[in-house]
Amino acid sequence: MKLCVFCSANQNIDPDFFKWTQELGEWAAKNGHSIVFGGHDAGLMHTVSLAAKEAGGRVIGIVPRKVEEMGRLTPFLDVHIPTEDLTDRKELMMAQSDAFIVLPGGIGTLDELFTVTAAATLQYHQKPIILYNMKGFWNSLIACLDDLQEKGMVRGTWRNYIHVATDINGIADCL
Repeated sequence: MKLCVFCSANQNIDPDFFKWTQELGEWAAKNGHSIVFGGHDAGLMHTVSLAAKEAGGRVIGIVPRKVEEMGRLTPFLDVHIPTEDLTDRKELMMAQSDAFIVLPGGIGTLDELFTVTAAATLQYHQKPIILYNMKGFWNSLIACLDDLQEKGMVRGTWRNYIHVATDINGIADCL
């Protein structure tokens, strides 16, 4: 499978997130999965691409022009797909991927999560979306989604679209 990983490109975050992201990249490669990601050379993005590459996996970067202009393109790509902007990047990531794994991240990661989830709710795809809740990172988002659902703002059940996993075994179970 091609596993799209959405995650932070920041460095100053919990060191455990880097450890678990490395484990994810290694696990993916050892199980024959490719990594699809945004192509950045920092933070969890760098970690997952390096780990997958070092474990013999295939790494596909879908990279917006601005990342390249900033000189932040990772050197660990087997396939480099340039895009004009973030909207193009998300569209290509959806088309190129069989599943989505959402690691700790910020505004960009939330944008990616909600873009693929909204597409799933409208049946543009039926691909697994997995929220990797490392150390409870996504607990407040989960509570927010539960609250939105309780208030009738979510059609159906959000958990029918977004699966929550706390470890690699949980991720594997969702695929």
